[in-house]
Amino acid sequence: MFFLIFVKNEELAECFEMTMNKKSCLNCGHSISDEFCAHCGQKSDTARITLHSLIKNDILGSIWHVEAKFLHTLKNILFRSGKTGMDYIAGKRIRYNNFISLLLILFGFNVLSYHYYEKFAPAQTLTDDVVYVKDFFSKYSKVILFVIIPMLAINAYSLFRRIKLNIAEHFIIGTVSLLGILILFLLSDIVSLIGLWKPVEKIFNIIDKIIFGLSILFPAITYWTAFKNSYSKPGLLWRVSVLYVLMGIETLIIIAVLYEIF
Repeated sequence: MFFLIFVKNEELAECFEMTMNKKSCLNCGHSISDEFCAHCGQKSDTARITLHSLIKNDILGSIWHVEAKFLHTLKNILFRSGKTGMDYIAGKRIRYNNFISLLLILFGFNVLSYHYYEKFAPAQTLTDDVVYVKDFFSKYSKVILFVIIPMLAINAYSLFRRIKLNIAEHFIIGTVSLLGILILFLLSDIVSLIGLWKPVEKIFNIIDKIIFGLSILFPAITYWTAFKNSYSKPGLLWRVSVLYVLMGIETLIIIAVLYEIF
């Protein structure tokens, strides 16, 4: 009996403490008793802005939060691409940057890095063929960029039916694949820039070729790691192989059409 009274008093004390700790959110006016407002998401400890809080929370905190999340997303796409895509589809999204926004950011970085490579590379490196290919892809880069994802999604939707993902979810896997390719392209441009220094030219040319090979294989790695628990190795192998054949044929058709237009 004494034990029941003690437990009841403890529960009443907790309820009283929660009631006393409740306050109104300064943003939306709803009652809050936790770290964040359940209605609008603002932190409950919002206080007057001081020089200390401005530097610590608003400036340094924001930079660190954005940078840490950005780097965390890049690392997971590069080293755990399949799991990252499936986690995002499963609803685990707060830990990652928005993939579409990241796609545009990486695309911009790639354009910028190639611009600097073109600026510092010796004239003999930039042959007419290289310049022609660069001009071609500069003009149609956005078309190629936004056609690859639907191609991957539609082909994968047809090949990986057992997974029961809808077409929009396959778009996410396709986006992760393209993000990985863009990250590797960016690394390739950085390596090429470093490789312009004669003492390290040979070794960085080898590294550049390895990165290029990885960029070609990256979609295969993504789909393999995403669906490895749902298919046998032979089943995954033929599906990924067919995906590459289809992508190759479709890419050649698109490039041929764009070439005629160009």
